[in-house]
Amino acid sequence: MRPREASALDALPALPRDDDGPVFAEPWQASAFAMTLALSERGVFSWAEWVDTFSGELKRAAEAGTPDDGSRYYHHWLAALERLIAEKGLADPAILVDARDAWDRAAKATPHGKPIGLSPDDLARIRDAG
Repeated sequence: MRPREASALDALPALPRDDDGPVFAEPWQASAFAMTLALSERGVFSWAEWVDTFSGELKRAAEAGTPDDGSRYYHHWLAALERLIAEKGLADPAILVDARDAWDRAAKATPHGKPIGLSPDDLARIRDAG
């Protein structure tokens, strides 16, 4: 891990990680993490802005009674990322919901070990909404 990455990750003390960096239970978690870093590195939002948004998401979850056992960490991460993407005008929140629902349907319909793919109808709906 590069020194800059280490210092940025220090601002997220609850991040699931080992000595080599973040650890992910599922591929989508790594993708959400990578998108967040890429958007921050490109100046779409600052890392401080990200930490504030993510902290707010964790606070909302705690206030709603979501258990703080770490199992939902990346769900909160994704919710914070979607919030920033919508606030920055990069995507309409409704499109984000449609895309998340389409991927959820596709994942549930895909046999274990097979690649997940969106149906042509879902792809068209998301593309047309954008």
